[in-house]
Amino acid sequence: MRTEDRVSTAAKKSIAVGPVAGDRLPAPPRERKPALAALAALLVLFGALGATILVMRAGDRVEAIRITERVPVGQRIPESAMEPVLVAEDDAVSYVRWEQRGTVMEELRPTTDLVGGTVLVGEMLTGEPTLPEGEVMVGVSLQPGQYPSGLEAGDTVAAYWVGDGGPAGEAGDGGQDGAQSGRETLLTDSAQVSAIHGDGGGGGNSTLPVTLRVEEAVVSDLTSAAAAGDVSLVVVAAPTE
Repeated sequence: MRTEDRVSTAAKKSIAVGPVAGDRLPAPPRERKPALAALAALLVLFGALGATILVMRAGDRVEAIRITERVPVGQRIPESAMEPVLVAEDDAVSYVRWEQRGTVMEELRPTTDLVGGTVLVGEMLTGEPTLPEGEVMVGVSLQPGQYPSGLEAGDTVAAYWVGDGGPAGEAGDGGQDGAQSGRETLLTDSAQVSAIHGDGGGGGNSTLPVTLRVEEAVVSDLTSAAAAGDVSLVVVAAPTE
């Protein structure tokens, strides 16, 4: 009886003890979900794309014309003086579109002096003659020393009759021992350089053909002085309106 009891007790202990605590079964591998990863990547991509679209569409953009160099009133705008620029579309602003540059060059003229950086709008251009009543264009050929270095289209200049003689209305009093000789007579202080031909006025040391916009009243004296080689230009401040 004792032997059976011992065997029975040992068997019970063996069953009660079970597996050792350190012998755990391996955990199953974590299941990957590629669909969720792809969805997350798509959400990030669409978020970035949406932000970009919102920035770009803060205002619809149109390609307008921007002036890159000075263009005097009434002169043709050369293609070299235009470049495209993106601007926010606005129904209240009549931007001149980049695709209209051919019409601008061939048919239109600025109604005001244009400076570099100006974005063209329709109100700045016209197809009609742009010279105000009482003003004309006059061509003069200037010798070295008769114009300042750096003279350029758009400058406002004073024109002087230099050398012997002078305007017909100031011929002198007859026997004044040449008091009129060699003096300078102001012909106009508000002529505008409309165009410079040839190599430009950068050097001031070569003959320079220039087109001036002046009042009709000074044309006779100005052309006479120019024909005699006795006209000189001085750059002055533009008159205030």
